[in-house]
Amino acid sequence: MLFVLWIAFFDQTSLIYDIHLTRKENQLKAQKVYYEKQTQVAIEQLKELQTNPANMEKFAREKYFMKKSNEDVYVLVDKNNNLVDTLNIKAK
Repeated sequence: MLFVLWIAFFDQTSLIYDIHLTRKENQLKAQKVYYEKQTQVAIEQLKELQTNPANMEKFAREKYFMKKSNEDVYVLVDKNNNLVDTLNIKAK
């Protein structure tokens, strides 16, 4: 009985340690899936930027808030700080 208790709780390969490692493995698998999706999105955006100059201008305006010298740019965000829309209004 003492041997079983020792193996279950106090040994390096205890059940508690094994459960901890299993949880950590599941977290890392979830992170891997997330980063694979983000990589795929970035690859698609790169293809779009390389094929269409209009997309490059749109990307520069939305991500880096670049503008032409004769216009003002207004950025609207929602409560969660997500980009809602951008309005480009030319200066008079």
